[in-house]
Amino acid sequence: MSTNSQSTAEIAVIGGSGFYSFLDDVEEVRVDTPFGPPSDAIAVGELAGRRVAFVPRHGRDHRFPPHKIPYRANLWALRSLGVRQVLAPSAVGSLTPNLGPGTLAVPDQLVDRTSGRPQTYYDDGAAIHVSFSDPYCPTGRRTAVDAANAAGWAPVDGGTLVVIEGPRFSTRAESRWYAGQGWTLVGMTGHPEAVLARELALCYTPLCLVTDLDAGIEEGEGVTMDEVLRVFGENIGRLRGLVADVVKALPAERGCPCPAVLDGMDLPLELP
Repeated sequence: MSTNSQSTAEIAVIGGSGFYSFLDDVEEVRVDTPFGPPSDAIAVGELAGRRVAFVPRHGRDHRFPPHKIPYRANLWALRSLGVRQVLAPSAVGSLTPNLGPGTLAVPDQLVDRTSGRPQTYYDDGAAIHVSFSDPYCPTGRRTAVDAANAAGWAPVDGGTLVVIEGPRFSTRAESRWYAGQGWTLVGMTGHPEAVLARELALCYTPLCLVTDLDAGIEEGEGVTMDEVLRVFGENIGRLRGLVADVVKALPAERGCPCPAVLDGMDLPLELP
């Protein structure tokens, strides 16, 4: 793939339904990567005066369940287009009754409970150990929290997102166990997305929309797909507006630790 000034971007959004038509002057770009094709063609266009790329996490026809998403290809393709900052809106469940449906959360920690997903670019040729103690970009998080407050959507600043394998929802026992560890949110796509972004020295910022109380938090039939889609649909306009505000406010020059995470390492492959 060859890129030109029209098919490059500085910021990316990885999202799903409701984000397919939020850019202006869109060009669709197909990118080949050493890890196969990304989830779908990448839309590159204008948003809030910035060049933004969008990749539909599950594919436009939602053909990839969480454990089958080509995460490595998605992040690699975005970096190859010039992207260095990534916003990741997603639907999540709440592990505490204090965070009800419609809550916006910007977590600061992550717990991986997935299994079998390729989660590194450096699995051959050298042992590369990236720092992941704080999995999200501090500047991106602060920008998102400030933008949400300014928009009147007071966010939960901090918390722990536990990422489960899926595609099934949690049992009540699992949900209560997660909550008992002090974890606050549960989702299916935040890992390995975040660590792959870190391995490419990208800034990664989650924007988590709570769509339900997880199975162990309240009685009843538990989490249903209909409930998740309903709450997400009710809030997608608000979330899309917030993404535009964050894109506008992100710094043009990165002063966070993310760009330097690979400094001094002898990488076994050449990054795009």
